[in-house]
Amino acid sequence: MEAEQIETLEKKKITVMGGLVNLVLSALKIGFGWLGQSHALIADGFHSLSDLLTDGLVYYAAHHSGQEADEEHPYGHARFETLGTVILGAVLIAVAGAIVWNAISRFYNDDVISYGWLVLFVAGISIVAKEAMYHLTMRTAKATKSALLKANAWHHRSDAISSCVVLMGVGLEMAGFQHFDSIAAIIVGLMVIKIGFDLVLDASKELVDTSLDAEVVEKIEGIILGTQGVTALHFLRTRKMGESALVDVHIIVEPMISVSEGHLISETVRIALINQVENIGEVMVHIDPEDDEEESPCQDLPLRKEVIVELNQAWDGLAAQQNIKQVKLHYLGGGVLVELELPLNACDTIVNAKALADEYTKKGLSVTFVTKVTVTFS
Repeated sequence: MEAEQIETLEKKKITVMGGLVNLVLSALKIGFGWLGQSHALIADGFHSLSDLLTDGLVYYAAHHSGQEADEEHPYGHARFETLGTVILGAVLIAVAGAIVWNAISRFYNDDVISYGWLVLFVAGISIVAKEAMYHLTMRTAKATKSALLKANAWHHRSDAISSCVVLMGVGLEMAGFQHFDSIAAIIVGLMVIKIGFDLVLDASKELVDTSLDAEVVEKIEGIILGTQGVTALHFLRTRKMGESALVDVHIIVEPMISVSEGHLISETVRIALINQVENIGEVMVHIDPEDDEEESPCQDLPLRKEVIVELNQAWDGLAAQQNIKQVKLHYLGGGVLVELELPLNACDTIVNAKALADEYTKKGLSVTFVTKVTVTFS
């Protein structure tokens, strides 16, 4: 089984476990809250019930984000998880807002709680269970590098915190104090709102293709420039895609090397980034023979077929034209550099060879866009 499939399975497993815990806790809290006339415990029960919906969201997102790329999603489905994180963060904010509102309303609530010890017992069970789910979910989130599971872990902790508020509020009320539970609930609610905003902000940055952190980008630049054969770089772009990061870069290499050598340099850069930078999933390396960051000086030049037609017209009638072995074209500085290879037996003396080379050079330079002609014999 592939690593991605194993990670998806782990995400689903911990989410199902959390859903079962939320189902049991919501039944206990609502039932015993109604029995003990504890509005706080009933509200906490509905908080746990809402967690079931988010568990379903997490499960759905984890399932789809783990699917491989297809024609409609060529970069994969990782952003299903990102979108899920945004929604989950928004739910956290809404739930925390409800906690704050409920706490404020309790300032004016003089209801007397019955079965107080039973209410405290249920709240205590909720705290232990939800804190355990927080640690289990967070451990899986770190192992799979899942922002969505991290968000869901904090959702579990928010439920544990709200149960702490219930425990403290009911305990203080049983001891004869008033309003302390509401004050604590407001403080805790604001903390959870902050967590929700952080999750939404981080995931939203990914959805709008925000660059990786400056330190990571600097490390990427260092690795690229440290690769043998790379003379410079430009157009470096980075972005997150779920748990992975994507990198696009243009590297400048020596202009006269072969295509295969340039390709090897680009592959060396790609593999180095994947191996040395955490969470790099895909790297696209573009090879440039010169700096085209400001402009591309050769973009309007004709391609090989047209160039060869014009060169043949210029060389028409020269000796050995029908036996030309190879013509290499280099597009540099807004012109075409021509490397012409003639057969060694084209001339019987060195003097004749030099004269013939001069003729090919002179007539080749008569072509408008040709800036240099080099002739060799082999």
